[in-house]
Amino acid sequence: MGDFIARLLVNMILMDCLADHDGYTSLARLSLYALDHGQADSWPSLLTFAAAGCSMRNETKDNVFVTVVASIQYQALVDKAAYAFYKLRNTRAQIQSYVFDVIRASVPKLELDSVFEQKNEIAKAVEEELEKVFISLFASHVSIWVRDSSDSLIVDIEPDEHVKRAMNEINAAARLRVATNEKAEAEKILQIKRAGGDAVSKYLAGLGIARQRQAIVDGLRDSVMAFSDNVPVTTSKDVIDMVLATQYFDTMKDIGASSKSNSVFIPYGPGAVRDIAAQIRNGLLQANITQE
Repeated sequence: MGDFIARLLVNMILMDCLADHDGYTSLARLSLYALDHGQADSWPSLLTFAAAGCSMRNETKDNVFVTVVASIQYQALVDKAAYAFYKLRNTRAQIQSYVFDVIRASVPKLELDSVFEQKNEIAKAVEEELEKVFISLFASHVSIWVRDSSDSLIVDIEPDEHVKRAMNEINAAARLRVATNEKAEAEKILQIKRAGGDAVSKYLAGLGIARQRQAIVDGLRDSVMAFSDNVPVTTSKDVIDMVLATQYFDTMKDIGASSKSNSVFIPYGPGAVRDIAAQIRNGLLQANITQE
């Protein structure tokens, strides 16, 4: 009688979920009930959508220890619920053992960077191995377990703490090197621009000085010619001496008027102008003789 009541209760629960409205159909398929026939008063067991999580520590090809965390999701088919419940025992442990084998075979072949890059390939290898195992060992009920390529996931890859610190330091050093190179390149460009600007500035300053001296020479020539025309008895030497005397007194006035000038010792007598003129004249004569 108890067995009949339990069976009736299970049937009523399932039928109520399926017949109520469409919103419960998927719920009934997601949660499958199986009754233990050996115990008449037992409550139906629940086969739910499950995930077999596992993590293992392994060594990569470049001798770095990493912890690989995997999660394999599985679900019993509706029409195979009883078979899954009664025939397969400790399914989670079985799946984990095969996952461990795949990870142990895959990770040691790869270096640390390749493990991160080929995480999806490792997950695919886990899928293929599980499919192969279920076909070879459980061929009569391989359709009990539903899996696809998105159900086997390598959730995380965790290197040892000191390895992570070393990787962070390597990345920081690489970024610092790039920043240093960029800074040096910027300083190089700045120095080139500054040198170019300085060269242009000096060139323009030289042009200004040359034009200034040309203007002075032209002015002196015009002064000599004008004075010689108006005073026929004077010579060019007399005119130059007079111009130099005028410039001498202008220089003395500027030196005395400036409050920031340094101490300058020069001859102060009028005869000093003649001496300066003689020195200039002698220098010109010596230059002409040297050129000849």
